[in-house]
Amino acid sequence: MQYTGNQVRQLFLDFYRQKGHTVVASSSLVPQNDPTLLFINAGMNQFKDVFLGFEKRPYVRATTAQKCVRAGGKHNDLETVGRTARHHTFFEMLGNFSFGDYFKKDAIRYAWEFLTGVLGLPKDKLYVTVYLDDDEAFALWRDEVGVPAERILRLGEKDNFWSMGDTGPCGPCSEVLIDRGEHLRCGAPECAIGECDCDRWLEIWNLVFMQYSRDENGNLTPLPRPSIDTGMGLERVTSVLQNVNSNFDTDLLRPLITGVEKISGRPYHRDERGFPFRVIADHSRSCTFLIADGVLPGNEGRGYVLRRILRRAVRFGKVIGIEKPFLNTLVPVVGNLLGEVYPEITEKQEFVQKVIKLEEERFHETLNEGMRLAADMVAKVKQAGETVLSGKQAFALYDTYGFPLDLAEDIAIENGLIVDKDGFAGAMAAQRERARTARQDTVYGTGMEFWAALGNRLATRFTGYNHLTGEDKVLAVVVAGAEVAVAQAGTKVQVVLGATPFYAESGGQTGDTGWLRSGGTTIRVESTQKMPGGLIVHQGVVVEGTLRAGENVTAAVDVFWRQAVARHHSATHLLHKALKEVLGEHVNQAGSLVTAERLRFDFSHFSPLSREEWQAVEDAVNQEILRALPVKVLTVSLAEAKAMGAMALFGEKYGEIVRVVRMGDYSLELCGGTHMTNTSQIGVFKLVTEGGIGAGLRRLEAVTGEPALRYLNTQEQVVQELATLLKVPPSEVARRVTNLQTLVRDQEREIERLQDRLAGHEAADLLTRARDVAGVKLLATTVTAPDMEGLRKLADLLKDRLGSGVLVLAAVADGKVNLVAAATKDVVAQGVHAGKVVKAVAQVVGGGGGGRPDMAQAGGKEPAKIPAALATAQKVLQEQLEKRA
Repeated sequence: MQYTGNQVRQLFLDFYRQKGHTVVASSSLVPQNDPTLLFINAGMNQFKDVFLGFEKRPYVRATTAQKCVRAGGKHNDLETVGRTARHHTFFEMLGNFSFGDYFKKDAIRYAWEFLTGVLGLPKDKLYVTVYLDDDEAFALWRDEVGVPAERILRLGEKDNFWSMGDTGPCGPCSEVLIDRGEHLRCGAPECAIGECDCDRWLEIWNLVFMQYSRDENGNLTPLPRPSIDTGMGLERVTSVLQNVNSNFDTDLLRPLITGVEKISGRPYHRDERGFPFRVIADHSRSCTFLIADGVLPGNEGRGYVLRRILRRAVRFGKVIGIEKPFLNTLVPVVGNLLGEVYPEITEKQEFVQKVIKLEEERFHETLNEGMRLAADMVAKVKQAGETVLSGKQAFALYDTYGFPLDLAEDIAIENGLIVDKDGFAGAMAAQRERARTARQDTVYGTGMEFWAALGNRLATRFTGYNHLTGEDKVLAVVVAGAEVAVAQAGTKVQVVLGATPFYAESGGQTGDTGWLRSGGTTIRVESTQKMPGGLIVHQGVVVEGTLRAGENVTAAVDVFWRQAVARHHSATHLLHKALKEVLGEHVNQAGSLVTAERLRFDFSHFSPLSREEWQAVEDAVNQEILRALPVKVLTVSLAEAKAMGAMALFGEKYGEIVRVVRMGDYSLELCGGTHMTNTSQIGVFKLVTEGGIGAGLRRLEAVTGEPALRYLNTQEQVVQELATLLKVPPSEVARRVTNLQTLVRDQEREIERLQDRLAGHEAADLLTRARDVAGVKLLATTVTAPDMEGLRKLADLLKDRLGSGVLVLAAVADGKVNLVAAATKDVVAQGVHAGKVVKAVAQVVGGGGGGRPDMAQAGGKEPAKIPAALATAQKVLQEQLEKRA
């Protein structure tokens, strides 16, 4: 039986459900609380904290169909996509996981049963690899499931040993491959598993046996509860079941290629000619899913990678003759293929299309500009007699205009040049290092291992939803990255308690401040952070006394700070709802910051707010504050929360049990932050600023409570001062300013008219100073002009009245020399070049410039030398006229 890709996915999940696994939904492509990852690139990513022991789930067996992206960072298949039959930027990974439950025996038995019993793959075509010394896995494959020994291969660490990082959980792995047939063999002398990487030997499943922990010295220690992590590419196994040689010919991708055929009007070929079609098909999926998960095109981090993918697709569209925005039209095709499994891509379809179309239009503009820049670069290289386009130049095209290296190479080859690939690679590596450094987080960066170890033996209970004070034991005192027993006055410390009312910074809400006290000891808490494993860490300074690990302290949150933060957080929920009401349902939160002084809210939208929209949003929020809505917090299952219609933020990581914040009948959101108990306690809401921060992304800032009152008082004071200056009531300030602006414009026009009349009179006087140079009239003189534009206008007037000849005008503005030279058409025909004249004149006054034969301008820095410079004009003109003979 030939299965569809959707059927294969469902068969897999159903099979493992029957084996006692909990089916867990795919996580967002945007990792949560993991700065080591750019995008989710494997099924195990969402379970990382479970494997590390930081998090416990209500199940020990799980199965998923996880959406993944491998583009940018360590795992990057971008440049390989379309060149092979099996590489993608976006793909689905099917996986089953055991968290200390079953191990190798069941993992191997289940895999074999699914492949041969459910999918019906031929046993004699399946091969297995194991780690060199993993005799247990070898024996299980041979004796438990019956794979002949000659089809079980032992490979080394590079191929068959997996690790989460340099240290931590790791273990041998076992891969299942299928022989696709002799007709797909490569040209290698020995086409065999472990010897080549051709399409004949297709890896379809990797079983990871997580059984060791590696320390800093490379020593392996057996884990007390070994675990299982497996991954099988849906597209790969589907290609086998549908008996096609390429993932791109499966029903998961072929409809997208058909869509490109219709748009381009060109047929698809499975050879190199089809390369652009395959790139576009793959990239359309990546762009759709990334944008649906909240990533927007930008100049750094995830946004930069998305922009690269999107622009690469557009570039290959041009290769096959598509000259207009088209990628956005493939979004509904992606939705038809995968929207039933991943509903977010259909729910967000209109928004995703708008973002892609906007980015396409921008890239078409920059692509043309980039081609011009590339032409300039090539011309300069050739003029210098060189044959290499530098890596720095190629990277500038790549970085600024999204030109992939192959496009730079195409341009170079067309002009008889080559590209310095090593230089390009160096520039790329430098940028990646900058990006990697930028992603480091002070909490999870260099101290991650320290906090992870501490989190394995300590735990903090948060009590701050219902209490603002509490007493508990000091579990740890950390100074300068090391655990200490005692900290003296004046020392900066990080303190871990067994229980605390302090809210740790998360979800955009800043952490609490306050005090820890014990007898004569006081610690001023300046911020509160959440570390790996859920530890809540109080960061601050020992103000007086001595802090000792093991003693009890009283923790007291700064009540005024907490309330001010809560006002802004509750207002954020009202703002989110109001934006949806005023601007449309496409609005979604893309980020936020909630502090005691202000709130910042990033959201998806395509244009600046009009004054009317601004006012409507502000009025809507204040209306709900005046309604005095009760704020209730419910603790329910994630499924119940979604059934209630609670807004969940894209990209946010939620557990099985969630907090839902309800504000009357107006707002319902999943949220772990702190809030007021009634919207009336927010006081007043005032928008302060609004602006764009990326393609399809806007940012609002607002204030509530006391900061809002201070803001309004300041605004009122400004209006009062203006009213006093303008001698009108405050309500008349705007009208008075408008009248003054009209008056100023009228007066400016009158001044300009009078200046033109004055210039006419001055021109008549100036023309009397013209002299004859070899039969050509020359007017070289100093004039008065406020700026270069005024000097050019005067030159045009004089040129018309001169009739035939050359003029060179000099004026001083702001201590600098402005120069203009002009020549009538008849003298230009005699060999006169105004650009060369003004260039020579400018050199005398310490400047430079040039231009056309009939009009040119220049500048200088030495006004005292103007007379000598004007004398030079006569000499240069004389030389030019002598050459005509």
